[in-house]
Amino acid sequence: MKTTVSWTSLPHGWRLGACGLTLALVCGCETLTPAVAQHPRFFSLADARGAAQAAPRTGTTAAATAPTLTVSPPHAAAGFDSRRIMYVRHADQPEYFAHNEWIDTPARMLAPLIVAAVERGGAFRAVVQTPSPAAGEMRLDTEILRLQHEFLQVPSRVRFTLRAYLVENATRRVIASREFDATVTAASEDPHGGVVAANRAVQNVLEALSAFCAEAARSARMEN
Repeated sequence: MKTTVSWTSLPHGWRLGACGLTLALVCGCETLTPAVAQHPRFFSLADARGAAQAAPRTGTTAAATAPTLTVSPPHAAAGFDSRRIMYVRHADQPEYFAHNEWIDTPARMLAPLIVAAVERGGAFRAVVQTPSPAAGEMRLDTEILRLQHEFLQVPSRVRFTLRAYLVENATRRVIASREFDATVTAASEDPHGGVVAANRAVQNVLEALSAFCAEAARSARMEN
């Protein structure tokens, strides 16, 4: 004769043991399943360089007597000298995106962009990125003061601030200095939207920087 044992007819201790065994089996299966690690995404300021190369020349061809400009490696303020992408939700409380990084530090990415932008201004016989054996009459020193995605309002925005000094190499005299600041609204509230806005902000600053260098160089030549 077939005997059927129902779950409710089992002693209480047996039911607790069965539940514990089932839970252990489930947990064991989960530990055997490999965790899927999220791979980081990398971004660059290449869009700004491409825009600068594609843009029409803003100045005339430099004369043979025009000065040569050497461009020093840009510096970066504390917090902006790493590959981590910074964002701000509360004033003066910087944070960094997880799993999203620049392919290089902003300062190293910016150096060739500055050279390309100033070169297109047409005010210098040559624009050379240091270190280089070439010497120049003038030198451009820059410092990144800010490059951050700001979630302080909706829509969010990216702010880029750059300080520049144009120096006469022979006398080490600062010919001109200026602080550039650009703010661009992000198209989306995520790291990708911020990177697109950052590229545009950098492009805006580079255009202003190129005009600044050209005007300062012309003024210095007229004084001499």
